[in-house]
Amino acid sequence: MTDVSIDTARDWDHSDVLRHFRERFALPAKVVYLDGNSLGALPRDTALRVSRVVNQEWGGDLIRGWTVHDWYNAALTVGAKVAKLVGAADDEVIVTDSTSVNLFRLIFAALQMQPQKSEILCEAGDFPTDLYVCQGASAAYGRGRTFKMVPRDRLLASIDDNTALVLLSHVHYRTSEIYDMHAVTEAAHRAGALVLWDLSHSTGAIPVALNRAGADFAVGCGYKYLNGGPGAPAYLYVAQRHHSRAANSISGWLGHARPFDFVDNYEPAAGIRRFLSGSCSIIACRALEVGVDLMLEAGIDRVREKSRRLSEFFIQLVESECSGYGLKLVSPRHADCRGSQVSFSHPRGFQIMQALISEFVIGDFRAPDVMRFGFTPLYTRFEDVFTAVARLRTILDDERWKDPVYAVRGGVVT
Repeated sequence: MTDVSIDTARDWDHSDVLRHFRERFALPAKVVYLDGNSLGALPRDTALRVSRVVNQEWGGDLIRGWTVHDWYNAALTVGAKVAKLVGAADDEVIVTDSTSVNLFRLIFAALQMQPQKSEILCEAGDFPTDLYVCQGASAAYGRGRTFKMVPRDRLLASIDDNTALVLLSHVHYRTSEIYDMHAVTEAAHRAGALVLWDLSHSTGAIPVALNRAGADFAVGCGYKYLNGGPGAPAYLYVAQRHHSRAANSISGWLGHARPFDFVDNYEPAAGIRRFLSGSCSIIACRALEVGVDLMLEAGIDRVREKSRRLSEFFIQLVESECSGYGLKLVSPRHADCRGSQVSFSHPRGFQIMQALISEFVIGDFRAPDVMRFGFTPLYTRFEDVFTAVARLRTILDDERWKDPVYAVRGGVVT
């Protein structure tokens, strides 16, 4: 390798202020896990927490858990914790449903608030869920609402007087490029448009400042950097200034102002609670809370600093040790412009990634040719980065990725 040895990497790990957090995750002994940007690892306390909710709270207290254990307010109390990670007030975030459902809710809310404007503007190549939900929502809303995708370099120039809503991922899922949230929001507001941010690849990885940027709406998932588990509940943000105007298109029982009056006609609750619909998944919400608490304990600034160092180390090693093999850096080179993952492209990226996974280094692949490597500072070590690149170099050297077994694609591509 370079003049940096594995002993040097271990020295960095020894001096890492976050090193003790790794012990609080259940990680397979042989695996170098660089896919926390897609699914976070299991916190050890999660199994204990879920067991308590299932066996003691549900099993012992039954329906009384809604009051005795405050299940009724779980979506708000955990949401208030997430709010601290995204630069929002406690009463601006709730944990509920999935990212897709929350996107639909907030797109509809924004369109209802913008009756004189017709266009939803997105970036071409953004995460498919965002684009698909936008297309479906604009078609379902009708009334001449349109959906427009433009390349990233034309997005700001495409915001005009007809733009009702701009929907963007804060950190791009494929490249890890960070949008300037303040600049985009300001440009949209100058044109009278609203902005909806997808924070799925941001929250728990980089500092987010929704209120400082003047954001209108945001969504995000709980299963990546927040380590809430597969299919963990998502969250949504609505700025306080919009609470009285923004309507929940899925106007369910628990979003009612007086749900236990059991009246026939809907009246929205005050504040963020109006964006609830049905019952919160308590077991899943409590599992997510464990991951959120870990992130709050670690501190997002310390997490971000280590993330920068890990990703810079990875890029340095790949470019020095794997040059000449056709790997091309897709992510921004400057750490300030990059989230907590690094992407390299290669014409045979799928096969190379499958071969790497067979060597117990788990990243993932995104079509057509991108290999993604996620750095989750609570449990990723500098030694892991060194080991991953060493194994990547071996796979490229001996061309084992050419084995036909690595070209077989299943239903889920990792």
